[in-house]
Amino acid sequence: MNINLNHIIDQVVKDKGIDRAVLVEALEAAVLSAANKKYRNTRDLEAHFNDEIGEVEVFEFVTVVEEVENSYQEIDLGEAQEIDPDVEVGDSLGMKMDASSFSRIAAQTAKQVIIQKVREAEREGVFNEFKDRLGELVNGIVRRYERGDLIIDLGRTEALLPHREQVPRENYRQGDRVRAYISDVRMATKGPQIILSRTHPALLIELFKMEVPEVSEGIVEIKAVSREPGSRAKIAVLSNDPDVDPIGACVGMRGARVQNVVSELRGEKIDIINWTPDIARFACAALSPAEVTRVYVDNDEESLEMIVPDDQLSLAIGKKGQNVRLAAKLTGWKIDIMSETRAAEAELEELTGGGNNDAAEEAEAAELLSAMTAKDAIAFIKAAESVERLTTMAEGETRVTVTRALEARVEELTADENAADENAADENAADEKAE
Repeated sequence: MNINLNHIIDQVVKDKGIDRAVLVEALEAAVLSAANKKYRNTRDLEAHFNDEIGEVEVFEFVTVVEEVENSYQEIDLGEAQEIDPDVEVGDSLGMKMDASSFSRIAAQTAKQVIIQKVREAEREGVFNEFKDRLGELVNGIVRRYERGDLIIDLGRTEALLPHREQVPRENYRQGDRVRAYISDVRMATKGPQIILSRTHPALLIELFKMEVPEVSEGIVEIKAVSREPGSRAKIAVLSNDPDVDPIGACVGMRGARVQNVVSELRGEKIDIINWTPDIARFACAALSPAEVTRVYVDNDEESLEMIVPDDQLSLAIGKKGQNVRLAAKLTGWKIDIMSETRAAEAELEELTGGGNNDAAEEAEAAELLSAMTAKDAIAFIKAAESVERLTTMAEGETRVTVTRALEARVEELTADENAADENAADENAADEKAE
């Protein structure tokens, strides 16, 4: 070979981004493969790249012996001394071969080996690059659909956006630009496989890092995220600087920052709340925009029972249970929601023992009623079914609103009892007449 390969190697290294040592090794392996193919692996050959002349040199090694038995791997002492006068029996003698004598088939084999090595080096380079970028956002161009999955061109390689990682209502066409989160990088048979996601919760965190300097600098920390991709999301934020409002920083001037994130997510609504280690307060904030009256915490079961006003119940639950579901994901606790009326009924059932009219229980109920807030007392009264119990429970009651509710309920129950008595009397009279 009279061609100086240094220029070609440098050009390939520049274009493909492959390490020079890897390419030189590939050249040596390719030439050695071609030589072995020509001589049918009957000789002990080695290939070395000479950087000074830019050529791959092939050497044949033979053992110096007094009597040759294998002409391919042994050489007579006299013949060897003509090449190297200092050689002795038992020495290994290396002789440079003329690489230009290789056949066209051998050259083709060398070319295939080089191409294969270059491909392997490219794949290894891509894998090493993207495995260190796991968890980052990347921009790409949509190339094609394959069975519902999107193939995204990232420049050096292609990535896969599986159907399960796509937001249901997002549609893409060939040539569209898309930003996605690198969720996984693995080496497959055909090379590195880069898995992207548009539904991963961490996508939201990375987008806020791009839009909010306080988040990228660590001043504002995103403590928890819950998403229903394409519909709604909640994030809990905490400020490490008392002078920085975490919600205000994420929202931005006139909502510019959060709006940029919403636009990137194609209109997905985002609720931003303050994070606190107090689970009760955190859960109340997570349930926003609904208001919460009371919270009962079960630390053993990691569950919360949250009482909301009657008119806030549907808001707290959300469309198809979405609001409470996102709040539960955000806090990591189980959440049960109950209206004030239902809570009062449950308390009444618990206090009365499921309808037992024992005088001691009535007295206990009366004492508990006097300790209730006006709102709870009114709800308690509206759920009562006994005039006698209401009268007992009302002893000492001075609050006007509670007294009015009590009077109205007693009047309703009395009217119901009178109607029932009249119906019973009519039925008795009809029975007597029939007899």
